[in-house]
Amino acid sequence: MNYWLFKTEPGTFGIDDLASARNRTTTWDGVRNYQVRNFLRDTMKKGDQGFFYHSSCDVPGIYGIVRVVRAGYPERAALDPEHRYFDAGSDPANPRWYAVDVQLERRIDPPITLEELRKHAQGALADMLILRRGNRLSVTPVTRDEWRFILSLA
Repeated sequence: MNYWLFKTEPGTFGIDDLASARNRTTTWDGVRNYQVRNFLRDTMKKGDQGFFYHSSCDVPGIYGIVRVVRAGYPERAALDPEHRYFDAGSDPANPRWYAVDVQLERRIDPPITLEELRKHAQGALADMLILRRGNRLSVTPVTRDEWRFILSLA
């Protein structure tokens, strides 16, 4: 099993939106970064778990745990000219962008804040990508040790 951190802005799609979605499930689409596309397409598998992280808000942090319920598949939105994620260069025969489906397993309340995570940036979370300056990826891998340590903070 792999572990991930899915970063989203709550004003766009937050934990409350996921909790109220049908079957508490959503398509993780709209990714327009090739490194993250490769994670979605090549590495992420059904059953993987992830942290649901709010960014660009008053209290950034981990607000829930999700499970990948459908592994990477060609993103339909990229092919739909009416969709905000449409990509005119995308080709159905050779898809450029991929998506996965994630399901909310549980909320983390209170959330594990970015401030709390940073307290461990010189120790257990020294290599965690979300804590690196300039990291803007919307999906990042989390090691098993990082996963276990963060769960111990909840």
